[in-house]
Amino acid sequence: MMSTISYPSYSKEEEEKKTVFDNRQILINELDLESLTREKITRSDSSSEVEAEGNGKLKQGLSSRHVQFIALGGTIGTGLFVGTSVTLKTVGPGGLVISYIIISTVIYPIMNALGEMVCYLPGNGEDSAGSVAHLVGRYVDKSLAFATGWNYYYCFVILVAAECTAASGVVTYWTTSVPTAVWITIFLGIVTLLNFSAVKYFGETEFWFASIKILCILGLILVSFILFWGGGPSHVRLGFHYWKDPGTFAHHITGGSWGSFLDIYTGIIKGAFAFILGPELVALTSSECNDQRRNIAKASKRFIWRLMFFYILGTLSISVIVAYNDPVLLNALEEGKEGAASSPFVIGIQNAGIKVLPHIINACILSSAWSAGNSFMFASSRSLMTMAHNGSAPKIFCKVNRFGVPYYSVGLSAMLSCLAFLNVSSSTAQVFDWFSNISTISGFLGWICAIIAYLRFRKAIFYNNMYDRLPFKTFGQPYLIWYSLLVISVITLTNGYQTFIPRFWSGSDFVAAYITLPLFLILWVGHKFWARYKHAVPLLKLYYPVDEIDVITGLAEAEEVAEKLDMNRIPPSTYWGKFINWLL
Repeated sequence: MMSTISYPSYSKEEEEKKTVFDNRQILINELDLESLTREKITRSDSSSEVEAEGNGKLKQGLSSRHVQFIALGGTIGTGLFVGTSVTLKTVGPGGLVISYIIISTVIYPIMNALGEMVCYLPGNGEDSAGSVAHLVGRYVDKSLAFATGWNYYYCFVILVAAECTAASGVVTYWTTSVPTAVWITIFLGIVTLLNFSAVKYFGETEFWFASIKILCILGLILVSFILFWGGGPSHVRLGFHYWKDPGTFAHHITGGSWGSFLDIYTGIIKGAFAFILGPELVALTSSECNDQRRNIAKASKRFIWRLMFFYILGTLSISVIVAYNDPVLLNALEEGKEGAASSPFVIGIQNAGIKVLPHIINACILSSAWSAGNSFMFASSRSLMTMAHNGSAPKIFCKVNRFGVPYYSVGLSAMLSCLAFLNVSSSTAQVFDWFSNISTISGFLGWICAIIAYLRFRKAIFYNNMYDRLPFKTFGQPYLIWYSLLVISVITLTNGYQTFIPRFWSGSDFVAAYITLPLFLILWVGHKFWARYKHAVPLLKLYYPVDEIDVITGLAEAEEVAEKLDMNRIPPSTYWGKFINWLL
């Protein structure tokens, strides 16, 4: 493989081609540095701040542990603690565990792909260079980036509202005397205030609250392990009893092998909501992360393995301690109980005769929902800021205050998150559920766009002979990313398959399953016509030719900053320091 660093022997013609390329690259890098000077963007290595003319100071105050826990805090919301109850009841323990394993294998290449792109060009702090919309706009097409950006923004805002609503529902486990609207106001207000604070304080708060939920999950896994071996008050060894009686699969549509397959497939569709937007949270922090290349690479590797660990072991624990036809579970779902009352963990622990844990678990579920809402508010504001910077939203959303916060973006996201108040009335709660269901498919479309961006990025990297300059390389690419693209595309097109079965037909479910597709196409095609009218961009130019993809601008600056940081970095000398460095 050719490299810009060291060359093997080539023919005279090949050497001439390489010389032309090297001269071109040097010229572009020089032009890039000149353009940075003209834009008056200055970097202070000591304070890790970036000043963009007219937009205040954008602070890079997040460390690797902040990045990882912001992502874990957003991804591990109420889905694992409470949402798994519906999946368990529908598909059985086997369908639950196998589907989560499959989803983990799909999300792993996506996280790696985003990590590669963001570490290569982590941005200089002007906007969220790691947002999928930014990556699509740079490596694929600006019209597709426009549709991707607004698709993601909608998804993030809805998830803020969903998590604040979930948090208010969790409180009803203790008291129902306070109106739901009051709790929604409190939780949404706290989330908004934290997102108006400096990013380092936001990151530190999210770190500690995400730590609570991680400790809770570890504790629940440990309790399930003890019950598995008969260590509970009743000393009944559960083992895999519930996998045998009532069975491994629920066969909710039909029996036999075909029914088992449909259980797994339905589990993938339902379980994907728990994973949605996790990789994007890591990438979005890149512009506000110090020591960007090193910390984003660390966070990418650690985040995905920890996510898989918590979800796979978590669902396995659930499958051990509670049956999919447990009367308490079925009654809780039928009555629409929230929080710990419908958590499969709590139901299983109560069945084992342990009385004190449910209140503790409910408190952890509360912190989990609040933490996830906090992360999604951060993501929504940064996504909107990026769109404004790239011309897909009004420029006012680029403005940043002295704390490094895009305050107009946070403000609009907070206002739209008030959709959570739809849940105050039973007649409008169904509308909100409809919005929430749509967000899962929006997440699938976002993953597809991220994969397309990575494939074009990778093609341009090899075309320009830049592979050796990638600071972060991952296993199995591009084969694993093609696997993810295939699986996600199939799920996106068939996620509403049950509505085509006469006895499962529901007009609202059909619309929720597929309305996102035409809306996304309208955004994409509409921007295509606007670009054709405004900038004479051909309508049928769906993506940039490989020789037009820019993988050079900004690279020299990124490499220079990374080199200085590497030279000044002092590795830990104590065993404890080395352990913490490995852990975080």
